[in-house]
Amino acid sequence: MTSSSGASRRQVLAVAAAAATAPLLAGAPAEAKPKQPKTWDLTILGTSDTHGNVYNWDYYKDAEFDDSKQNDVGVAKLATLVNQIRAERKGRATLVLDAGDTIQGTPLATYYAKQEPITSTGETHPMARAMNILKYDAVTLGNHEFNYGLPLLATWIEQLGFPALAANALNAKTGKPAFLPYVIKEVKLGGHGAPKLRVGVLGLTNPGVAIWDKGNVEGRLVFADMVATAAKWVPEMRRRGADLVVISAHGGDSGTSSYGPELPNENPTALIAEQVPGIDAILFGHAHNEVPEKFVTNLTTGERVLTSEPSKWGQRLTRMDFTLTREKGRWTVTAKSATTLNTNTVVEDPAVLAAVRGQHAKTVEYVNRVVAQSSVELSAAESRYKDTPILDFINHVQTEVVTEALAGGEYAGLPVLSIAAPFSRTAVFPQGDVRIRDVAGLYVYDNTLEAVVLTGAEVKAYLEYSAKYFVTLPSGAPVNPETISDPAVPDYNYDVFSGVDYDIDIAKPVGQRVTRLVLAGTDTPVAADARFVVAVNNYRRSGGGNFPGIVKTQVYNAQQEIRQLLIDWAQAKGVIDPADFFVPNWKLVRDGVPVF
Repeated sequence: MTSSSGASRRQVLAVAAAAATAPLLAGAPAEAKPKQPKTWDLTILGTSDTHGNVYNWDYYKDAEFDDSKQNDVGVAKLATLVNQIRAERKGRATLVLDAGDTIQGTPLATYYAKQEPITSTGETHPMARAMNILKYDAVTLGNHEFNYGLPLLATWIEQLGFPALAANALNAKTGKPAFLPYVIKEVKLGGHGAPKLRVGVLGLTNPGVAIWDKGNVEGRLVFADMVATAAKWVPEMRRRGADLVVISAHGGDSGTSSYGPELPNENPTALIAEQVPGIDAILFGHAHNEVPEKFVTNLTTGERVLTSEPSKWGQRLTRMDFTLTREKGRWTVTAKSATTLNTNTVVEDPAVLAAVRGQHAKTVEYVNRVVAQSSVELSAAESRYKDTPILDFINHVQTEVVTEALAGGEYAGLPVLSIAAPFSRTAVFPQGDVRIRDVAGLYVYDNTLEAVVLTGAEVKAYLEYSAKYFVTLPSGAPVNPETISDPAVPDYNYDVFSGVDYDIDIAKPVGQRVTRLVLAGTDTPVAADARFVVAVNNYRRSGGGNFPGIVKTQVYNAQQEIRQLLIDWAQAKGVIDPADFFVPNWKLVRDGVPVF
């Protein structure tokens, strides 16, 4: 027989064995999992290249802004998106940055720089009013911030309720930063008792300012290489306690420049990410592209740098999201991403509209003033590939101004040529009333008029460089005006001359296209050693576009804005009639046969 105590013991063992192999019963405690580290999140919102757009308004058409893709524009639209995200993230850290080109680009911005300059009136600039409502954390200076001179720029910066950054803009005498290089923002990640994160923001402006606004900055500011400047300041920001480093850079990511190698790279964002360790993300602008999210691997650390560009004019808002952990007092970014949000999905923020309403109304009234009557409708639609009266209007006024200024002087005996570019494909002078906005729509930049002396050889070289605008089309190949130009060359980098007659053969290779270049109204070829005064805008004369031979000492420079000269001419004449200025002097050909 078996004792009861032995049976009981065997039962206990059997139950234990079964329990060891049986699955856990519902409700039984599971094996403890490794403790996951706590995470926090940070959102950085970015704008760039707003270019004086507050309202969703086209001042040249006197109507709500619209384009073929139904984009909207303006800081008022951006503000609505920003406020929505701030509300969504209430209690969690959200920073808002801008990458530059803010105070130039619309008649609204021009009015408060030229007609009623804030330096004279004490008025707050509309872009300061709008951006202060939005409560940015920092803005980087773009190259266009320097268009109206350093006093106006300084006044605008004083009006901002947040810092303006430009680490590589240096005082020419001392070599020290002329503006604030960076800020370190301490933000709380979450509610009561949440840890704080120190976010360093470095601002980099574009070295091309030294060319494009030479008259405003020469002898006062120099512009250091953006990559080298980042390499200098990023470690410094880390030493000063920045847990996360973001660069706000006014330069594209192509690695190329529109000017020659004498200045640092114009578009180095990808190079900064590759070459400078310690950067978490870069908000960039200048190129007017939409880059929702692009990662660039740093060559030293292997870390992936997040980059994003939010298009232009307030059409897009960049959103960068970061996930972070904290261990032993050190922060680590465990995930990051970016996207762009379309402002055409929201209405305009009423507070921003209210802040700028009076200035917007004054600008609308100004640009709708009638300056002249046009005898016929003049359109710029074909100016890229045909000689048109509306582009000749620009060249005629420039020629007339320079000729009168040089009369009786050393250069009075030289023929005066003029250069203009088709800045707009949509500009029109309607038959009848021509308003300021019509003229401004033709000449959309705040350029001033200058003049230099070129030889016949230099004129030909210049025209050959300009003619690279066109794709090569052999004789007999179909011609489509929409695809006749090289997409890599912007319209504003195609210049046409008045004062000489010439043909451009688009069947020939680049550099061999100017097949006929003769003195105006003759069959006499332009001699290589002939001398001409050439009227040109300050952007081109300073090297913008890297055209050959044009960077020379001016023989004329009265600091007169070309747009205003056009308006003044129209007002003085009262009538805009092509018979007064249209001289067809150039054409596109193939083997001598006109293309159009």
